[in-house]
Amino acid sequence: MANNLLKVALAQISPVWLNKEKTIEKIEKVILDASKENCELIVFGEALLPGYPFWIALTNGAAWNSKTQKEIHAHYVRNSITIEKGELDSVCKLAKKHNIAIYLGIMERAQNRGGHSIYASLVYINQEGEIKSVHRKLQPTFDERLTWAPGDGNGLQVHPLKEFTVGGLNCWENWMPLPRAALYGLGENLHIAVWPGSDYNTKDITRFIARESRSFVISVSSLMTKTDFPDDTPHLDKILQEAPDTLANGGSCIAGPDGEWLIAPVLHKEGLIIETLDFNRVLEERQNFDCVGHYSRPDVTKLHVNRERQSTVSFQDD
Repeated sequence: MANNLLKVALAQISPVWLNKEKTIEKIEKVILDASKENCELIVFGEALLPGYPFWIALTNGAAWNSKTQKEIHAHYVRNSITIEKGELDSVCKLAKKHNIAIYLGIMERAQNRGGHSIYASLVYINQEGEIKSVHRKLQPTFDERLTWAPGDGNGLQVHPLKEFTVGGLNCWENWMPLPRAALYGLGENLHIAVWPGSDYNTKDITRFIARESRSFVISVSSLMTKTDFPDDTPHLDKILQEAPDTLANGGSCIAGPDGEWLIAPVLHKEGLIIETLDFNRVLEERQNFDCVGHYSRPDVTKLHVNRERQSTVSFQDD
């Protein structure tokens, strides 16, 4: 395939909820399916591994000192991913073997923050199977703050992929103008937006970012229904009591650099959504607008970004 063309796969799937081993197995199978279609990039939804914290809204997650909340949270932490322990190694090996780049939404159990708090992180693995960035969500949204910690700017990175420059943000970060501008300033022209799953989120912002940045935008959401909660989930009876039949309906989609749909939001359908993108379309649309290039005034407005990886403690050993 020509260097200006990129075949992408949107993995709209449900997790094996809060079971990291089985969810990884499912992710690996989907990567293999994408490789059989000669895809060069595959994207998974926010916090897919091991799943989104749906219980918070269903079980009075803000209740203070609740044994129920503590026990579900502990189960969530146990099933989150410690990258430093090699828990993504099998996924990296598949990326290298099949020459496919991967954006994967995980719950990260960050070792450099003590190993007990968790972060909604977007991991980029290149076609050589190397983890090139781990973006911890800057600001958990609303009730997510009851179980997720706020991240930092270290993962505001972009990566070369054929003629494209790819970058990504988690969920409502995509509504934050300054993180978007940081990625644009790094040359991003293929923006990855990952979501827990809802066309309510993807149907407007996907086209808006594409039109603003004159870039391709891929939004990938997960799926989740009432029947997807495993039987061994702590306090499952309390979760199911208030759970709707559908908790995440998908809504994965792709917009082109003119802000029009290449693939409109896909609902209630599990599997791969595949499309080929042509980089020439980026150059065409930048002709009349480039928000960090010819249509910018850095002498008047300029963004400062701190990309230091944050940690509570720094050690100096003799």
